[in-house]
Amino acid sequence: MTLDSLRRVNPVARLLTAAVIAAALVLSVDWVSALTALVLEIPLLLLLGVRLRPLLVRGGLITVAAGLTALTNLLYGEVRGTVHWHFLLITVSDGSVELAIAMFLRVLAIALPSVFLFLDVQPTQLADGLGQILRLPSRFVVGALAGMRLIGLLREDWRYLGYARRARGVADHARLRRAIGQGFALLVFALRRGSKLATAMEARGFGAYPDRTWARSSTFGAPECVLVAAGLAIAAASIAVSVTYGAWSFIG
Repeated sequence: MTLDSLRRVNPVARLLTAAVIAAALVLSVDWVSALTALVLEIPLLLLLGVRLRPLLVRGGLITVAAGLTALTNLLYGEVRGTVHWHFLLITVSDGSVELAIAMFLRVLAIALPSVFLFLDVQPTQLADGLGQILRLPSRFVVGALAGMRLIGLLREDWRYLGYARRARGVADHARLRRAIGQGFALLVFALRRGSKLATAMEARGFGAYPDRTWARSSTFGAPECVLVAAGLAIAAASIAVSVTYGAWSFIG
């Protein structure tokens, strides 16, 4: 399966794959299951055609976020075993170090497939799959799709608001106050546009019937099954290795 074939895979299969891996990893807070999943995910992403440079660049950003999460757990995590450093509310012990490592690997193992499996996913394709394959309520699916399409307009609205405020001579000083006022105006614009869109969709009959028709058919075939099976295999392997190693610690 190459990157071109991955683009043709139904987004629902990508969503299910990422969800299966994430569900397996949140059942236990240990570093063994997270490391196992991470080791298996990287070859899978490369086999799917994800290029090495985007993997390193975006993976670097995810690593920074994971590092910040690990730092919080390191300084304020569970106090267990030998205490290495203590200052006010900060306590670094064996338990907090182990928790920090586990959380660092866990964030990486959950975020990497979630990010790279959704490269080049079109909102319309995802909405078609959610409505036709997962049978989610069409009213919710179509409404969410319309909202996602309007997100891109927020940037243009922000720019136009800035132009209008400069034309009135109120954007030359007090940047913080200007940003707060402009943000409130943008919120008002978004609410008004959302209300108009909801009224227009009601007038056109969106959501009037529980069983609506779809302009594009969304299918779930062999490539989708292979991708979901790979996600199930990664999840099962991570749990099995952790249990065998004796590190499994069910969160319940």
